[in-house]
Amino acid sequence: MNKVILMGRLTRDPEVRYSQGENATAVARYTLAVDRRFNRNNDDQTADFINCVAFGRSGEFAEKYLHKGTKIAITGRIQTGSYTNKDGVRVYTTDVVVEDQEFAESKNASAANGGGYVPAERNDSAPAAAGDGFMNIPDGIDEELPFN
Repeated sequence: MNKVILMGRLTRDPEVRYSQGENATAVARYTLAVDRRFNRNNDDQTADFINCVAFGRSGEFAEKYLHKGTKIAITGRIQTGSYTNKDGVRVYTTDVVVEDQEFAESKNASAANGGGYVPAERNDSAPAAAGDGFMNIPDGIDEELPFN
Protein backbone atom coordinates (compact mmCIF):
# COMPACT_ATOMS: atom_id res chain seq x y z
CA MET A 1 0.00 0.00 0.00
CA ASN A 2 1.32 3.45 -0.95
CA LYS A 3 -0.53 6.11 1.09
CA VAL A 4 0.77 9.43 2.40
CA ILE A 5 -0.97 11.90 4.71
CA LEU A 6 0.73 15.25 5.32
CA MET A 7 -0.10 18.58 6.94
CA GLY A 8 2.05 21.63 6.44
CA ARG A 9 2.44 25.06 4.87
CA LEU A 10 3.31 25.93 1.30
CA THR A 11 6.81 27.37 1.01
CA ARG A 12 5.89 29.34 -2.14
CA ASP A 13 2.98 29.82 -4.54
CA PRO A 14 2.24 26.71 -6.63
CA GLU A 15 3.88 26.54 -10.04
CA VAL A 16 1.14 25.57 -12.49
CA ARG A 17 1.56 24.46 -16.08
CA TYR A 18 -0.88 22.97 -18.52
CA SER A 19 -0.18 19.90 -20.63
CA GLN A 20 -0.35 20.33 -24.37
CA GLY A 21 -2.86 18.67 -26.60
CA GLU A 22 -6.58 18.58 -27.07
CA ASN A 23 -7.40 18.02 -23.38
CA ALA A 24 -5.01 20.34 -21.53
CA THR A 25 -4.52 19.17 -17.94
CA ALA A 26 -3.34 21.39 -15.09
CA VAL A 27 -0.15 20.24 -13.36
CA ALA A 28 0.57 22.11 -10.10
CA ARG A 29 3.85 21.68 -8.25
CA TYR A 30 4.48 23.00 -4.76
CA THR A 31 6.64 22.30 -1.74
CA LEU A 32 5.07 21.59 1.62
CA ALA A 33 6.98 22.38 4.84
CA VAL A 34 5.96 19.69 7.33
CA ASP A 35 7.03 20.13 10.96
CA ARG A 36 8.96 17.29 12.53
CA ARG A 37 7.54 15.89 15.71
CA PHE A 38 10.92 15.41 17.42
CA ASN A 39 14.31 17.08 17.17
CA ARG A 40 16.95 14.36 17.04
CA ASN A 41 20.68 14.81 17.55
CA ASN A 42 20.30 18.55 18.13
CA ASP A 43 19.43 19.02 14.45
CA ASP A 44 18.55 22.64 13.66
CA GLN A 45 16.11 21.64 10.91
CA THR A 46 12.65 21.26 12.41
CA ALA A 47 10.73 20.70 9.16
CA ASP A 48 10.91 18.51 6.09
CA PHE A 49 10.32 20.06 2.69
CA ILE A 50 8.29 17.69 0.55
CA ASN A 51 7.70 18.14 -3.17
CA CYS A 52 4.08 17.64 -4.21
CA VAL A 53 2.38 17.48 -7.59
CA ALA A 54 -1.37 17.78 -8.25
CA PHE A 55 -3.03 16.97 -11.58
CA GLY A 56 -6.30 17.99 -13.20
CA ARG A 57 -8.93 19.55 -10.96
CA SER A 58 -6.60 19.33 -7.96
CA GLY A 59 -4.03 21.31 -9.93
CA GLU A 60 -6.63 23.93 -10.85
CA PHE A 61 -7.69 24.16 -7.18
CA ALA A 62 -4.06 24.70 -6.16
CA GLU A 63 -3.65 27.43 -8.77
CA LYS A 64 -6.77 29.28 -7.66
CA TYR A 65 -6.75 28.92 -3.86
CA LEU A 66 -3.31 27.93 -2.55
CA HIS A 67 -0.62 30.51 -1.82
CA LYS A 68 2.64 30.75 0.08
CA GLY A 69 1.99 30.17 3.79
CA THR A 70 -1.36 28.40 3.35
CA LYS A 71 -1.72 25.46 5.75
CA ILE A 72 -3.17 22.40 4.03
CA ALA A 73 -3.66 18.69 4.63
CA ILE A 74 -3.09 16.34 1.73
CA THR A 75 -3.39 12.66 1.00
CA GLY A 76 -1.65 10.99 -1.87
CA ARG A 77 1.01 8.50 -2.87
CA ILE A 78 4.79 8.59 -3.19
CA GLN A 79 6.14 8.39 -6.70
CA THR A 80 9.80 8.05 -7.57
CA GLY A 81 11.43 8.69 -10.90
CA SER A 82 14.66 9.63 -12.60
CA TYR A 83 15.97 11.55 -15.57
CA THR A 84 19.29 12.48 -17.10
CA ASN A 85 20.10 16.19 -16.83
CA LYS A 86 21.90 18.25 -19.48
CA ASP A 87 25.28 17.32 -17.97
CA GLY A 88 24.56 13.62 -18.45
CA VAL A 89 24.09 12.99 -14.72
CA ARG A 90 21.26 10.72 -13.56
CA VAL A 91 18.92 12.63 -11.18
CA TYR A 92 16.49 10.76 -8.93
CA THR A 93 13.22 12.35 -7.83
CA THR A 94 10.64 11.68 -5.13
CA ASP A 95 7.26 13.43 -5.21
CA VAL A 96 3.94 13.05 -3.47
CA VAL A 97 1.19 12.77 -6.08
CA VAL A 98 -1.75 14.58 -4.48
CA GLU A 99 -5.06 12.73 -4.49
CA ASP A 100 -6.90 15.04 -2.06
CA GLN A 101 -6.06 18.43 -0.56
CA GLU A 102 -7.96 20.64 1.84
CA PHE A 103 -7.43 23.68 4.00
CA ALA A 104 -6.15 22.91 7.50
CA GLU A 105 -7.04 26.21 9.17
CA SER A 106 -9.61 28.96 8.89
CA LYS A 107 -9.15 32.00 6.67
CA ASN A 108 -8.79 34.27 9.72
CA ALA A 109 -6.14 32.03 11.30
CA SER A 110 -4.30 31.88 8.00
CA ALA A 111 -4.23 35.68 7.75
CA ALA A 112 -3.06 35.97 11.38
CA ASN A 113 -0.22 33.51 10.71
CA GLY A 114 0.97 35.33 7.63
CA GLY A 115 -0.81 33.08 5.17
CA GLY A 116 -1.58 34.13 1.63
CA TYR A 117 -5.23 34.93 2.33
CA VAL A 118 -6.26 38.54 2.82
CA PRO A 119 -9.85 38.88 4.14
CA ALA A 120 -12.26 40.99 2.12
CA GLU A 121 -13.72 44.14 3.59
CA ARG A 122 -16.47 43.38 6.07
CA ASN A 123 -20.04 44.40 5.35
CA ASP A 124 -21.11 46.85 8.08
CA SER A 125 -24.60 45.33 8.27
CA ALA A 126 -23.13 41.97 9.33
CA PRO A 127 -22.93 41.25 13.08
CA ALA A 128 -19.52 41.93 14.57
CA ALA A 129 -17.42 38.95 15.61
CA ALA A 130 -15.81 38.83 19.02
CA GLY A 131 -12.08 38.14 19.38
CA ASP A 132 -12.83 34.43 19.78
CA GLY A 133 -14.54 34.21 16.36
CA PHE A 134 -18.10 33.98 17.70
CA MET A 135 -20.80 36.53 16.92
CA ASN A 136 -21.70 39.01 19.66
CA ILE A 137 -25.28 38.64 20.92
CA PRO A 138 -26.96 41.93 21.81
CA ASP A 139 -28.19 42.45 25.39
CA GLY A 140 -31.88 41.84 26.07
CA ILE A 141 -32.33 39.17 23.39
CA ASP A 142 -32.30 36.27 25.89
CA GLU A 143 -36.09 35.88 25.78
CA GLU A 144 -36.05 35.30 22.03
CA LEU A 145 -33.42 32.53 22.05
CA PRO A 146 -34.79 28.95 21.74
CA PHE A 147 -32.45 27.71 24.49
CA ASN A 148 -31.15 28.86 27.87
